[in-house]
Amino acid sequence: VQLQAYGGGLVQAGGSLRLSCSASACTFSRHSMGWFRQAPGKLREFVAAIDGSGGETAYADSVLGRFAISRNNAQNTVYLQMNKMKPEDTAVYYCAADSVPGTGVSMRYEPPPRGFWGQGTQVTVSS
Repeated sequence: VQLQAYGGGLVQAGGSLRLSCSASACTFSRHSMGWFRQAPGKLREFVAAIDGSGGETAYADSVLGRFAISRNNAQNTVYLQMNKMKPEDTAVYYCAADSVPGTGVSMRYEPPPRGFWGQGTQVTVSS
């Protein structure tokens, strides 16, 4: 599975961005997807996850109410809508796919042990 993330950029605090991640898997709808981020000098952290059907989502406390994850299984794409952005949202954002089908939003607890990762897209929020 190949993942391609895009949509990052520079935005002012309070602004919005939408990240997209397209996947090359024909069984996309069976697999949970998620977004993680890594700021300079920090560990990679969980941001949001969505199950295969799109019916279950999970968010880190730091983005709850501001970010929304969604997916379009017909287009093999997962999105992360980021609103009311803050300077502390600045990071490289990575999309991830769990290679094991049917895991729900378990990647909220840990990155998928057998996951696929996109190349990352830089998001910078200026104050």
